Amino acid sequence: MSTKTDKIDRLAELTARSETSTGASLWVEAFRRLRSSKMAIIGACVIALFVALAIVGPWLAPYSAEAQTWRNEVFRNQGIFVGPRAENWFGLDHLGRDEFSRFLVGARQTLLVGVVATLLGFTVGALLGGLSGAALTLGGRVGRRIDTVVMRFIDMMLALPSLLLAVSVAAVLGQSLTTVMIAVGVVQIPIFARLLRGAMLAQGGSDYVLAARALGVRKRRIVFSQILPNSLSPVIVQATLCLATAIIEAAALSYLGLGNPDPAVPEWGVMLAQSQEFFDAAPMLAVYPALGIIITALGFTLLGEAMREALDPKLRS
Repeated sequence: MSTKTDKIDRLAELTARSETSTGASLWVEAFRRLRSSKMAIIGACVIALFVALAIVGPWLAPYSAEAQTWRNEVFRNQGIFVGPRAENWFGLDHLGRDEFSRFLVGARQTLLVGVVATLLGFTVGALLGGLSGAALTLGGRVGRRIDTVVMRFIDMMLALPSLLLAVSVAAVLGQSLTTVMIAVGVVQIPIFARLLRGAMLAQGGSDYVLAARALGVRKRRIVFSQILPNSLSPVIVQATLCLATAIIEAAALSYLGLGNPDPAVPEWGVMLAQSQEFFDAAPMLAVYPALGIIITALGFTLLGEAMREALDPKLRS
């Protein structure tokens, strides 16, 4: 847990330093660095391709993703599958469905799960982190108690392995696509909460906060109109990284059979789980969704790490 929390606190600290050490806008300087970063450019290109595929993929699919048009050509019990050919670029799955069409349609489901789960974790985590940070910044006995209660709850969540926590939540809620979104979102909550709280505490010692206090501005107004808005930068950066982990964890839950109960609806994690039984006879059925998951997660990770480095004052030229 210490390594995970150290990384979160470090990002919050770096953002506060970046905003106080220069007169230029944090995002303006970060964007300048990102434009010259090969890692950021590659990550952005991968993400743009994935998003475009998720949006227009269902219309580009040459066949229905659920139609078992070529079922008579596949004999899974005998290990006879149809590989890539002119009319089926990725071949056929175990039920005679076009694998390429299912791959394209599955991209939308994968993106939907990742985005909704991250938004859920971001919203709830920001509420808890903002409450804790505001309570501690405003001070007083009640504020310290609120911060203690919230952060001990967050620390308990961080102490659990993320995948184990997601599997536990999914097992309690039952098998469904909504369950996967909630389970993965719950895993992200403590990350966003601790990060926002740390950023707010770091911003509390900034020059503009001291100046506002010297002018007699009320603490509550300083917290909610100045400190909180200026503390959201590291949370937004973390959201990019969490999208990558959300896609991987959602695929893992689907692989374990906790995802969408309708196997006809394509999703990369479900496709990967269905191909396990036929891996010896048709390994490419597992390779296609696995590559999609790996490359997409890599794109979000590259962009997120590049944004994290752009916030680091030690790397500024």
